[in-house]
Amino acid sequence: MAQPRQLYLFLISDSVGETGFKLTQAAMAQFPEIKPIYERYPFVNTKEKIDELIENAKEKNAIITHTLVTQGLSEYLQIEAANNNLTSIDLLSPLVRSVSKRFELEPTHEAGALHHLNETYFDRISAMEFAVLYDDGKDPRGFLEADVVLLGISRTSKTPISLFLANRNIKVANLPLVPQAHIPDELYQVDPRKIIGLTNDPKVLNNIRRERMIAYGLNPDTTYSDMDAIKKELAFAKALYRKLGCYVINVANRSIEETATLIMEHLGLDHY
Repeated sequence: MAQPRQLYLFLISDSVGETGFKLTQAAMAQFPEIKPIYERYPFVNTKEKIDELIENAKEKNAIITHTLVTQGLSEYLQIEAANNNLTSIDLLSPLVRSVSKRFELEPTHEAGALHHLNETYFDRISAMEFAVLYDDGKDPRGFLEADVVLLGISRTSKTPISLFLANRNIKVANLPLVPQAHIPDELYQVDPRKIIGLTNDPKVLNNIRRERMIAYGLNPDTTYSDMDAIKKELAFAKALYRKLGCYVINVANRSIEETATLIMEHLGLDHY
């Protein structure tokens, strides 16, 4: 079997570099046959540091992506990369220049402006704490305070979706569903529009649960992964969703991001 081709990617930023990292990852996801090796260089704010990185990039024949906004650094990096026959991609400047030109405004050139410790930031932290506090139905009172209540049987991605939404400043509580288990009274007091029922395909759940048991070094053939038991759990959840009149999403073959987007669209939320 052929080894995947490797590509070094230097991610340079004068702040934490998370924006550039996500964009670069999104681009490389288009090339599954290539193994990307990411080297992240945050808080680069001098030409001397850029010179060091250029030399390092030459040794590895790396592609450079950057989100430099400090005055003059982006231009300097682009010139030095070109002089050394390196590919350097400026991820921010084209848009910044276009907005600046249209509105005849000078950008602030402030590194890390996206990550100010403002009210939105603290709201996000509060939402994350809320998601942890009210994960797995730990306290049903959280249903009454939540923006969203997620329901689902085991392995329907309740917790990852909760945390993803929390990162969008949305307060989420979730409840695992088990047949014959008591459903908290508080759930019936929640506006049905705020309740999301998560479901999955039996075969997908069977595979996920078997793999989970194997990962724990346990016998994969248990009641937890039994197909008949899974179908009963799904039927129980479906009946509850029908009783509640809530919105239902099948998470089979959907990413966390896709499911979260469907939830936000359903609720008319625009928390980005």
